[in-house]
Amino acid sequence: MALFPGTWNPPTVAHVDIARAALGQADEVIWILPRVFPHKSFEAAEFEARRAMLERIARECAGFSVAISDGGLYVEIAAEAREYFAPDVEIAIVLGRDAAERIATWNYGVPGVFDDLVRRHRLLVAARQGEYIPALRHRERIVSLPMGTNWDEVSSSEVRRRIAAGGDWRHLVPRAITEMAGNLYSEGIIHGETRTAAGSGSAEREP
Repeated sequence: MALFPGTWNPPTVAHVDIARAALGQADEVIWILPRVFPHKSFEAAEFEARRAMLERIARECAGFSVAISDGGLYVEIAAEAREYFAPDVEIAIVLGRDAAERIATWNYGVPGVFDDLVRRHRLLVAARQGEYIPALRHRERIVSLPMGTNWDEVSSSEVRRRIAAGGDWRHLVPRAITEMAGNLYSEGIIHGETRTAAGSGSAEREP
């Protein structure tokens, strides 16, 4: 299985494409929403709103599910998941090029944290505005995800900008959350559900 952590403010069609590509490497992709972020805060959309959007997306694909993490860093999220799942379950981590570069150079306070993460968990890295080039010692543990479309211009911040400006944005988010995203980012409210994702393969997990 593969963990897909993110801020999801909001999830975009690029995120969905990355998650679907990761299903070629794992039997399930778990969209992870941290309760806290190491480098961002809950702006524009609150925690429950982001959770509701993820749950709607998870209902659209049998290979998707949603989980909440008390950790903020990738290493913390992975460690939390390892405590939850059986020891023989392989846990990969899905991320974009920018996130891969960030966690590879993050100051964890002690040396070797990223090396240990890669040793324990394969990284499934999607090319976003360029392809991630891993260090030679990591290349057997870092997989480049093939993307069906170039999503370089699609981002959560671009969705928010277009909604605020009254521009064309609906094609940038999954149809499952179009109305929800429009209400949330244009009016500061959300009309939606915060129920546990249910249905084919979409039950929420709490690692």
